[in-house]
Amino acid sequence: MAGAGVPTVIALTPRIDDLQDWFQALTRPTALLELLVLAVCFIVAWALAWLGRRVAHPDAHSIWYGRKLFDGVMFPLLLLCAGVVARELLENRIPFAVFRIALPVLVSLAAIRLGVKVLQAAFRHAPLVRALERTVSWLAWIAVVLWITGFLPLLLDQLDRITWKLGGSRISVTDLITGALMTGVVLLIALWISSAIETRLLRNASGNELSVRKAISNAIRAVLVFVGLLLALSAAGIDLTALSVLGGAIGVGIGIGLQQLAANYVSGFVILAERQLRIGDNVRVDGFEGRITDVTARYTQIRSTAGRESIVPNAMMTTQRVENLSLSDRNVWLSTVLTVGQDSDVDLVIRLLVDAALQSPRVLRQPGPMAALSAFPADGLEFTVGYWIADPENGQLGLRSEINLAILRALRAHGIELPYPQRVLRRYRSDSA
Repeated sequence: MAGAGVPTVIALTPRIDDLQDWFQALTRPTALLELLVLAVCFIVAWALAWLGRRVAHPDAHSIWYGRKLFDGVMFPLLLLCAGVVARELLENRIPFAVFRIALPVLVSLAAIRLGVKVLQAAFRHAPLVRALERTVSWLAWIAVVLWITGFLPLLLDQLDRITWKLGGSRISVTDLITGALMTGVVLLIALWISSAIETRLLRNASGNELSVRKAISNAIRAVLVFVGLLLALSAAGIDLTALSVLGGAIGVGIGIGLQQLAANYVSGFVILAERQLRIGDNVRVDGFEGRITDVTARYTQIRSTAGRESIVPNAMMTTQRVENLSLSDRNVWLSTVLTVGQDSDVDLVIRLLVDAALQSPRVLRQPGPMAALSAFPADGLEFTVGYWIADPENGQLGLRSEINLAILRALRAHGIELPYPQRVLRRYRSDSA
């Protein structure tokens, strides 16, 4: 038992001596020189990042620059490069004290900003992005603290002794941690590449072109993530031939329990490829009318003019009746029905209805509004006035109210009445009375 504890004491002793030497080095004048060099590195990195931002003119979702100068990956990466160069220049000239902590911190900052920005770009509207950002930040800072204090190598050595047999090989906890880190790094790179491709493809795209490019970007992201996952598993030492059994099980699961989910994914690619439903179209699905704002691999997002949003599974969009109000063009037909007195001048009423519709600038002139005598109810003469608009996404209720008020004012100004419904009540007297 005593011999088993000796390696631990021997391993800890140099770390304690290093910490003592480091505290002593902080009191030397060279520590001020290191701080000055780090300040120069900060200024150089800030100037290069500011110059690159002025030249590139990035958007708010840029991974390299972000919304502000310190938000993107460019500044911490330049600061890390400047710190490494300064360390190489000062090596063997002065004893390091500040740089022993500064460089791991700079590496952690660059890794955190890279992970956070890639997650924000890949899953821009996902609710779990904030939780993933905090997880990445905490893991990175914990690793830095363990590395600076010297406990990380000891911890990894102890975890490497915890092994178990899996098939014909032995796997340790360290192997699992390494595989998880490599998988995370490879997936981040795949998501970064796919986000850059998606941004370039969807830039200045609209209508049919936007739908096609959206389908291409979704397919590229799925392929890159799948290939990245295979490469990460292979790099971690996992035999990919063992995944054939897992692939068969997944296939059976999809065939039995995930039919609807698989149908939604297939329908999503069909919708984007056929281009019968495009982002920006005004549609009516299952009694809900609105504008398509996004088409993902699983669902279609529709936003009504009242601000409500509906998440419609893609399978419903391909198997049920969908009214596309702007497939061939964006023009939408609206109409109003009213009844006037039977002795009213028909030609005058038609002219007043058309003029009232033309008072709104949203009503198209070509084709123009049209009014007609549509029916002969018992209470009077029924007229219908219809008109076309090209911007249904701006709402219809306000336009209807505006035109109806113009019609009401015009009819009252010309003495044309809107009759009330007439009902005849007959009273019968019984013979006994």
